[in-house]
Amino acid sequence: MSVYFTADLHLGHEKIADHRGHTSIEEHDQAIMDTIVALPHGSHLWVLGDLTIGRRRDEDKWLRELGVVAQVRALDLHLVPGNHDSCHPMHRDSHRHQRGFLHVFESVQPFARRRIAGHDVLLSHFPYQGDHTAEDRATQYRLRDEGLWLLHGHTHSSEKRSTRRQIHVGWDAWQRPAHLDEIVELIESGDHQ
Repeated sequence: MSVYFTADLHLGHEKIADHRGHTSIEEHDQAIMDTIVALPHGSHLWVLGDLTIGRRRDEDKWLRELGVVAQVRALDLHLVPGNHDSCHPMHRDSHRHQRGFLHVFESVQPFARRRIAGHDVLLSHFPYQGDHTAEDRATQYRLRDEGLWLLHGHTHSSEKRSTRRQIHVGWDAWQRPAHLDEIVELIESGDHQ
């Protein structure tokens, strides 16, 4: 079984498509979907938030598209929602949107914990600290740093490691989902720093 992690797909988001050097939203979205379709049959993919910008029409469209891909490729999808996902508990009506996400994703939860390279590793859209703005936003929805490794998105940084124990799995850092073995390598190299 192959396991992958990604974040901040931002499908249908014109500003992000332009920022990532694409000539159109369609080109951006197709590049991301082609990459997901190319994952090995039966893979597990953890999306750490921001599937789209959060517009209802975009969410509906991309949930349908991902649902088809997951079924055809037998992908096991999991979502740790971000601030742009309508099912994140930070949104007043998140409970009304969760069912639509659960038709596509095997799990939808505000954070998760996995065992990777002998370590308990947390998964969250938000880093412990850091943002792509001058000040950290959504601090009330961030996990507290108590020394565990954290895989996250949100920052739109090109750096794969945010701090010693924070690994950024966002699309802007990897331009693809990061494989579990690559995460293990970063954790093992970080243990010796």
